[in-house]
Amino acid sequence: MSSVAVLTQESFAEHRSGLTQQQVKVTALNSEEENDPPTYKEAFPPLPEKAPCLEAAQEPSGPWSKIRPIKASVITQVFHVPLEERKYKDMNQFGEGEQAKICLDIMQKTGAHLELSLAKDQGLSIMVSGKLEAVMKARKEIVARLQTQASATVAIPKEHHRFVIGKNGEKLQDLELKTATKIQIPRPDDPSNQIKITGTKEGIEKARHEILLISAEQDKRAVERLDVEKVYHPFIAGPYNKLVSELMQDTGTRINIPPPSVNKTEIVFTGEKEQLAQAVARVKKIYEEKANSFTVSSVSAPSWLHRFIIGKKGQNLAKITQQMPKVHIEFTEGEDKITLEGPTEDVNVAQEQIEVMVKDLINRMDYAEINVDHKFHRHLIGKNGANINRIKDLYKVSVRIPPDNEKSNLIRIEGDPQGVQQAKKELLELASRMENERTKDLIIEQKFHRTIIGQKGERIREIREKFPEVIINFPDPAHKSDIVQLRGPKNEVEKCTKYMQKMVADLVENSFSISVPIFKQFHKNIIGKGGANIKKIREESNTKIDLPAENSNSETIVITGKRANCEAARHRILAIQKELANITEVEVSIPSKLHNSLIGAKGRFIRSIMEECGGVHIHFPTEGSGSDTVTIRGPAQDVEKAKKQLLHLAEEKQTKSYTVDLRAKPEYHKFLIGKGGGNIRKVRDNTGARIIFPTSEDKDQELITIMGTEEAVKEAQKELEALIKNLDNVVEDSMVVDPKHHRHFVIRRGQVLREIADEYGGVMVSFPRSGTQSDKVTLKGAKDCVEAAKKRIQEIIEDLEAQVTIECTIPQKFHRSIMGPKGSRIQQITRDYGVQIKFPDREENPAPVAEPALQENGEEGGEGKDGKDADPSSPKKCDIIIISGRREKCEAAKEALQALVPVTIEVEVPFDLHRYIIGQKGSGIRKMMDEFEVNIQVPAPELQSDIITITGLAANLDRAKAGLLERVKELQAEQEDRALRSFKLTVTVDPKYHPKIIGRKGAVITQIRTEHEVNIQFPDKDDESQAQDQITITGYEKNAEAARDAIMKIVGELEQMVSEDVTLDHRVHARIIGARGKAIRKIMDEFKVDIRFPQSGAPDPNCVTVTGLPENVEEAIDHILNLEEEYLADVVDNEALQVYMKPSSHEESKAPSKGFVVRDAPWATVNNEKAPDMSSSEDFPSFGAQVAPKTLPWGPKR
Repeated sequence: MSSVAVLTQESFAEHRSGLTQQQVKVTALNSEEENDPPTYKEAFPPLPEKAPCLEAAQEPSGPWSKIRPIKASVITQVFHVPLEERKYKDMNQFGEGEQAKICLDIMQKTGAHLELSLAKDQGLSIMVSGKLEAVMKARKEIVARLQTQASATVAIPKEHHRFVIGKNGEKLQDLELKTATKIQIPRPDDPSNQIKITGTKEGIEKARHEILLISAEQDKRAVERLDVEKVYHPFIAGPYNKLVSELMQDTGTRINIPPPSVNKTEIVFTGEKEQLAQAVARVKKIYEEKANSFTVSSVSAPSWLHRFIIGKKGQNLAKITQQMPKVHIEFTEGEDKITLEGPTEDVNVAQEQIEVMVKDLINRMDYAEINVDHKFHRHLIGKNGANINRIKDLYKVSVRIPPDNEKSNLIRIEGDPQGVQQAKKELLELASRMENERTKDLIIEQKFHRTIIGQKGERIREIREKFPEVIINFPDPAHKSDIVQLRGPKNEVEKCTKYMQKMVADLVENSFSISVPIFKQFHKNIIGKGGANIKKIREESNTKIDLPAENSNSETIVITGKRANCEAARHRILAIQKELANITEVEVSIPSKLHNSLIGAKGRFIRSIMEECGGVHIHFPTEGSGSDTVTIRGPAQDVEKAKKQLLHLAEEKQTKSYTVDLRAKPEYHKFLIGKGGGNIRKVRDNTGARIIFPTSEDKDQELITIMGTEEAVKEAQKELEALIKNLDNVVEDSMVVDPKHHRHFVIRRGQVLREIADEYGGVMVSFPRSGTQSDKVTLKGAKDCVEAAKKRIQEIIEDLEAQVTIECTIPQKFHRSIMGPKGSRIQQITRDYGVQIKFPDREENPAPVAEPALQENGEEGGEGKDGKDADPSSPKKCDIIIISGRREKCEAAKEALQALVPVTIEVEVPFDLHRYIIGQKGSGIRKMMDEFEVNIQVPAPELQSDIITITGLAANLDRAKAGLLERVKELQAEQEDRALRSFKLTVTVDPKYHPKIIGRKGAVITQIRTEHEVNIQFPDKDDESQAQDQITITGYEKNAEAARDAIMKIVGELEQMVSEDVTLDHRVHARIIGARGKAIRKIMDEFKVDIRFPQSGAPDPNCVTVTGLPENVEEAIDHILNLEEEYLADVVDNEALQVYMKPSSHEESKAPSKGFVVRDAPWATVNNEKAPDMSSSEDFPSFGAQVAPKTLPWGPKR
């Protein structure tokens, strides 16, 4: 290789792209011109050497001189807003609220980028990045909107104002931008010379200084500038600028001292020459006096120790400043020094004290800095700072975590060296744990959140216990969010996600809902005694079933769960209704286009048909299904009636339908309908029109709709209007009612009168006040209503006249069961028979029968003094139920009450069957009691009695007894079957055959057990007391014998088997066994033999045992020997190839591409014309020993 440097074409082309054609000689490198490459200097022009000081101003020569320097277009400036000048001082909402909104607005307006941070003194530091113009504009906006504004005036001669404004106001605008203030200059016609400056304190000072400088330059008087160190300016100005003001007044000279915020040391004097010289001399004198008695010194101290030197609330520093008040101590953030200014003696003393303090802190304090991704900072801090406060208290350290807006990863720990190391270790462990964590958002509909959480958080507690490392956060219900956040280790979060997604899928699947209309009278049958029926349906169908409240008019039962389960539950509920009543179901075909008009607005029309036809249920198919089938369900007679009406209406709708609306007061509706719908039915029959009244749910309670053919509707309208007109004709009438009956009408807050008013068009019935002996009752309302109400009152009076009271004696212990749940049975009897039933008060502590009751004064109870007249056979007061009403109705009600009295019968059941009848945890007996609505009492086990007592209604007793006896028969049959099934048989089999009888994973024995329906028990190997060769078979005798024969057949086959050892080279074992033993299993199944290979470490690694029938063993051995021969040939070939195989292909290095070649390179010497050889160990010596190439288990790569 010649003495050349190698460079790729691309990199050289990129390099010379910045140079001109004249400066670089381009040499084309192709196959023909390889012998003449460019020189190194041509390819790489040298940089200019450092010019001498005198020629520094000259432009550097050489090819690089033409390349223009690049200036950054983006600048960054930091502005500071002190705490006292901040507009928004709410520390709790830093980075939020109005302040953040203003910053965003400034960024949008100016195009500059803003970053806010809080300084130690709670001042606001704002870093603004962007183009110069944008930064200046942003600064002005920041000052105007985030800093409190002040104002000041400066007086300069009127003729100097134009120089402050500048050409086209450019100078004024520039000044406003630089100082971030608003400068108001009086108009030319205004005689005032005062210029008003508005802005921050710092900005005002800067603007004032600049304006005075402009004015001074324009002044014809002498101007002198005196350079005085910034530190002495306050001494020249004096407190509140008093000293400089006096000096200006005495000399008549204007003295301009730059404000502290302006980094200038020049003091400008303007005035008459003599006075000016006098002023300069006095200022110099002040400066010299102070310079001689004033010292500026510094103490070296790491910046992180500054806050410890200052101390809590400045306590440490206060001790020094109190002793030496003239010393000014300044700490500069980020600098490792402390500056002291003041009288020389005081400064020296303070310096010594601070140096001692610094030395002590360095000896006993340490710090550490760790990098933790800023996204984990809030988790390190913990809720309300719990984590970080614990670490601070535990290790006695200070931990400084940067605020979120800084996006910094650096955490600083300061304090005791040992504590710092421990805190560092714990924080790094926490951070490491969090890096392995992940956060995942699950979208779960908010309606499922409450279900997932469960009552009192039970279900979410279970999930959290299952995944303890995962934090599950649900959104606030008020936010209406569907996002549930999971955070924790990646694997655990994934598992928890899958678990919760499955739970949600189940919830979605189980949230299908279906409504089933069931006649109200059958709801109690669907519920069953003590809710038994409904509970059973819920459990078996795994659905949620909601029934309407007892006092509700709704007949709809709502079923919720999986679709298939809901359908099954619906079918069962309808079956109960069908079984209890003569319920039929009819399907009618009506064109789907007519369905909406038949249903009517909000179902008014179809509801009127259902009510008229005895409350049948009419079900239309869902809209859009395209089905014409309408289902009618109910009693056969009513269903037929509804069917005729529907078909008739459908026919009318298809031909011609006409509708008219009428209005009538809601209180008239009941009277228009009439008792049992008699009045309205009469109008319908006469005219053939359908009249629909509003339901309680309808908004317009006065609207009555008439539908049908035009002729029928008009006729019905005429009749109804006449009725309504009569009702509007209010009359007043009276009738005579015996005062003894008045109470019946007005008791229970006038319930009877309210019922009359509702039924008869809101007629007002007024009874005389109690205490007056009047019998006159006044009625006011529509004439027809008043007449009907009078007739009804007369009927009630007749009932009251004919009313009798009879007694029904039933022992008190049965009263509760007669009343039924919530008094439902007794309410039903009072409704059915129109009577009143009064139960006696309960006797709390009934006296024993044998002992006579004593009165309070000690005399014996009874009507007579001696109590002898009392009849022992007479019923007790607490057993007498009083029934009031018409005699015939009272007698019927009495019979109904007596029929409800429970009766007890006894049934003989063998004692040994009692526990089976009771069932597990009483489930068997409970099921029977719910099914037959009776109480079944089983005697206590210690009584050894066979008698079971059944208590209940006479109608239910026979069914219950028959059911119990049927159960006894079943149990006896089961006992007999159990006895037959417990036949035992013992088989003697050599233990060495047991594994073969059991089979692989119990396959053989399981097949025998299943096929013959028996239980087969093998002896326990660990129990020495058991005979190890006995196998026990339990089951039906016939089955046990068949199982024994099957086992003996296997044993017979095993006894015929032989075992032979064959020598197979161990190198082919793996090939014969195959992947996961697949190949060897195939051989064993094919030849019906068992093949055992030697374990690792066996004395003879080549010995393989084959077991089976002699002929099968021979065939299997032949087969595996053939395989050995075939596989061994491959093994030998591979080993032979290994010898000739090259060690590694990596050792052959490809010849390097020449790339770009240059002549006269720096490394080329006179003696050696070659470039350094990279493959030479002499030119490029290796570090350490050579690493051997890694050999793969399958040999080298081909």
